[in-house]
Amino acid sequence: MGDNTILTPYFLDEALPGLEQLSKEGWVLNKPDLPEGEQQARMSVLHTNIAAEVESSLRAGDRPVSIAGDCCTAIAVTAGIQHAGIEHRLIWFDAHGDFNTWQTSPSGFLGGMPLAMLVGRGEQTLLDALAMQALAEDRVIFTDGRDLDPLERLALEQSAVVHLKDPNELLRYELPDYPLHIHFDTDILDPETAPAMNYFAAGGPDLDQLKEIFQHLAATEQVLAVSLSSWNPDLDRDRRTQRACMKALEVLLGV
Repeated sequence: MGDNTILTPYFLDEALPGLEQLSKEGWVLNKPDLPEGEQQARMSVLHTNIAAEVESSLRAGDRPVSIAGDCCTAIAVTAGIQHAGIEHRLIWFDAHGDFNTWQTSPSGFLGGMPLAMLVGRGEQTLLDALAMQALAEDRVIFTDGRDLDPLERLALEQSAVVHLKDPNELLRYELPDYPLHIHFDTDILDPETAPAMNYFAAGGPDLDQLKEIFQHLAATEQVLAVSLSSWNPDLDRDRRTQRACMKALEVLLGV
């Protein structure tokens, strides 16, 4: 099984030129001209391309690896897995909950809603554009969520999502016997390790701790697909954050 990396140098529907510099020979660069119009319609152009690449990769026996500037692209990866007809489970690494809806979000920030959308909560525009089904909440493991909005926290507590507040719990947790989609929001890392993040959240695992967890997941040989939500390249002048995040990704992929 080879890895097929899909690089989408956008933050939501805004170009992120600094992320494009990661591109390597053999990677798929998802950089279409986006139409004028509503934000989610523009994002859905990007997402449709990602879903198609994920599906074709899986059908070819390869593992899709999506690298993009935001967590909403994990919806597209999930769509591609569904379209390939594969039953799977999702493990979501994130310092934030991404479990808001328009009704609970203090800021109205769309990037704080994708996990809620994925399990069928709130607006479903992005899922509908991909002709996909929401995931059952009990098919999701979420860690660590150290920075949650009040109503978001309540919604997560009342949901069937498995919430492991300490990522190290994954070393002891009995993982489901299914292929795994690992979503890696790089802000899970301690800002002392990876400071170039848009949304600062103190605490979290350092690189060695995250590598140990990712090595454990890689050893299961169940990692079917990976989606990575990146750091802010414009804040990463010395590329220290890039090096840490890409090293963690390599460990997860068993490179």
